Amino acid sequence: MSEGADETGWDVRPGDEIAPVVEAVGRLVRLCREAAGMRAVEFAERMGYGEDLIRKVERGARIPRPEFLDKADEVLKARGYLKAFREDMQRARYPKKVRELAQLEERAVELLMYGNHNLHGLLQTGEYMRALLATWRPVYSPEELERMVAARMARKSVFERSPAPEFSFVQEEVTLRRPVGDTMVLRRQLEHMLDVAQLPFVELQVMPTTRANHPGTGGRIQVLKFNDGTGVGRTDGDFGGRPVSDPRQLRVLELRYGIIRAQALTPEESLAFIEQTLGEL
Repeated sequence: MSEGADETGWDVRPGDEIAPVVEAVGRLVRLCREAAGMRAVEFAERMGYGEDLIRKVERGARIPRPEFLDKADEVLKARGYLKAFREDMQRARYPKKVRELAQLEERAVELLMYGNHNLHGLLQTGEYMRALLATWRPVYSPEELERMVAARMARKSVFERSPAPEFSFVQEEVTLRRPVGDTMVLRRQLEHMLDVAQLPFVELQVMPTTRANHPGTGGRIQVLKFNDGTGVGRTDGDFGGRPVSDPRQLRVLELRYGIIRAQALTPEESLAFIEQTLGEL
């Protein structure tokens, strides 16, 4: 069996809306195998996977990894029909909420994000994410934990878009000091933030704990603006914590974010603050 062939995190969750797509891809794999005159056991040997995993893929119980589709396309001479689903199956692995958020972030031309309790997911390193998610209750299974980490890491592709969207992050001081994982995890996390802050389309600011009189006390705020002038946002304090797109509600969030941004340290002061915090570790 190939290394990682039965890696966790690729099983289809019951009731997931992506299931019909995974099932359709599985049927296509089976049809291509049968058209090639190949039995499942022979196909498994050619692929370097166990027959059980092949059967799970074909009945839609297992999300085929992108490299699986690449090799299957070659072995079955599928002329690119299987490879065409690489990105769909990569996204299928991630939880529904993360898929929806990633789609919004991919459309956004401007992202405004204020965090008062944790660092924003787009700023987190993989090891920081894993340590943070491990503190949640009820506890994630190892499979669920890796699935969540992979999903959050995949969202970082938004930084690689061309042209890149504009990012504005404001983080409360406490989020830079809480030693999630351990001191070394936090140290590498802060170093990563310094690197992200150097990107020309990223503005990173810190809100000192001593500046208490600002509207961020109501909870985190996120606003995503799109090219057509529309947007979507959410906050913990209002609208039931649900995403909103009504212009009047978005204006409220933008007003609050604008005040927070104005009261936070400047980007230059924020970088110096992060460097100082690093020196204290």
